[in-house]
Amino acid sequence: MIGSIKVGHAGNREAMTGCTVFLPPPGAVGACEVRGGAPATRETELLRPIRTVTNVNAVLLTGGSAFGLGAANGVVRFLEEKGIGFPTPAGPVPIVSAAGIYDLDVGEAGVRPDEEMAYRACLEASVDEGREGSVGVGLGATVGNAAGRPLSTRGGFGFYRFQSGPFRLEVAAVVNSFGDVVDERGEILAGIRGPSGGYVGAEKFICTAGGLEGCRENTTLVVVATNARLDCEQGTRVALQGHNGLARAIRPSHTRFDGDTVFVLSTCEVEVGQDAVEVLTAMGAAEAVRSGVMKAETGGDIPCARDILEK
Repeated sequence: MIGSIKVGHAGNREAMTGCTVFLPPPGAVGACEVRGGAPATRETELLRPIRTVTNVNAVLLTGGSAFGLGAANGVVRFLEEKGIGFPTPAGPVPIVSAAGIYDLDVGEAGVRPDEEMAYRACLEASVDEGREGSVGVGLGATVGNAAGRPLSTRGGFGFYRFQSGPFRLEVAAVVNSFGDVVDERGEILAGIRGPSGGYVGAEKFICTAGGLEGCRENTTLVVVATNARLDCEQGTRVALQGHNGLARAIRPSHTRFDGDTVFVLSTCEVEVGQDAVEVLTAMGAAEAVRSGVMKAETGGDIPCARDILEK
């Protein structure tokens, strides 16, 4: 990703679960905004502007729901071995923020990302990592879950990249949503499937259903990485714009059954107008979500968007 920010994936393809780690350089500023009604998170409160800690050492996106948050201990161990963390009298304490998606009913419920898997993701992390779709945390992702997982479409992990001169901004997203993913015209790319195999429309389904019997465990997670100089307060505003991007691409988004969370990592190298960073983030979050579903692969008896749209 941006400059020296490393990205690493690890997972279990048979069990259809995994995790993805982001390792910024020392001194990177972190921010976060949680807007979904059902988040599974760790150390996101530290990234608010009023807190003492302004630098984050890693962000982990993981499958396994709340069980998967324990995988962050593997990232902590990796960083501790390298002497990276918030300085204390007893030595550095790694600051690792994490958020999880629910994928327990897609593959093997008893197999979740753990400390060893996350540690492996750290070992594999590279500035050149650019895989998308069914990789890392995206292995068990699905979208259009308002009618239940069996009628959903495969979600995935996606990227958006922007560069102008020295300024760079990249957005990564894993989409595992209650609602559909739509393109810029509002046409459904991935979502609830009807009896014929085509899409029925999540918003229409929700408004006409007598009662929601679908999957109530969903989340879209985003990491915005930039070399623009941001403090924690500015980064929080950028995170808010990331949520606006989710609302463009996911309908409905931020429901009481989604744990939508946006992280921001800034390496603080280039002076850039705040408004430009915010606008690009909203655009980028939407495009990263769309890319994630379009790069996903069929798995777990759930078809991917490409297979459906090509029929």
